[in-house]
Amino acid sequence: MSKPGSEIPNHVAIIMDGNGRWAEQRGLPRTDGHRAGVEAVRQVVRAADDLGIGFLTLYAFSTENWKRPREEVDLLMKLPEEYFEQELPEVIARGCRIRTIGQQERLPPAVRRSLRDAVTRTREGTGMQLVFALSYGGRWEIVEAARRVVRDHEVGRIDVESLDEKLFASYLDDPELPDVDLLIRTGGECRVSNFLLWQIAYAEILVSDCMWPDFRGAELERALADFRARERRFGRTSAQVRGARGQA
Repeated sequence: MSKPGSEIPNHVAIIMDGNGRWAEQRGLPRTDGHRAGVEAVRQVVRAADDLGIGFLTLYAFSTENWKRPREEVDLLMKLPEEYFEQELPEVIARGCRIRTIGQQERLPPAVRRSLRDAVTRTREGTGMQLVFALSYGGRWEIVEAARRVVRDHEVGRIDVESLDEKLFASYLDDPELPDVDLLIRTGGECRVSNFLLWQIAYAEILVSDCMWPDFRGAELERALADFRARERRFGRTSAQVRGARGQA
């Protein structure tokens, strides 16, 4: 359990919302908002690494985003390539490791190649784990995990009676991802939008009114300060948490 004011969250996940509204407020095309959002990614990745965050997961493109206008989807599919082309040298220099989750097979071939290259070139990184959720949906991930469990049960690899939360989690898209400590949503909307539904079971949730293109290291630091001020009880009472601290 966490003592208020005592630690940096190990896993921060961000729903990067507000790009389109940011652009519309300025009389710009929605696509301009998405391009502006890439700069926010650059700044927040640097800040998160400097602050000592272990895992940073960014909700870059959801399974539901495929329903958006073709022009917008096409632009969104170009942004990962552009980001990696420009930022991969710095990511490597920082010792970060890039990971991806989601339905990679739905992505255009050029995006898949770019992702594979980024993952391969940073595989030995021992610093911050930078996770891009692309063509990702939380329900999809859980259903896929269930399918894998069923297949392994059918061939005798596991006994269904041995299935518990830990074993089930090992079937998720990236079983090495720890539970989320802090979930941030920018843009002021109060919903989780099908993001990391399994992993956010005990996450602290912070909703920021700041649109994603305006989100920077200072906003991230404020979010961490809010996180540190909270008491994480994990089902226990405040008295139990205080007692455990006294014994530490």
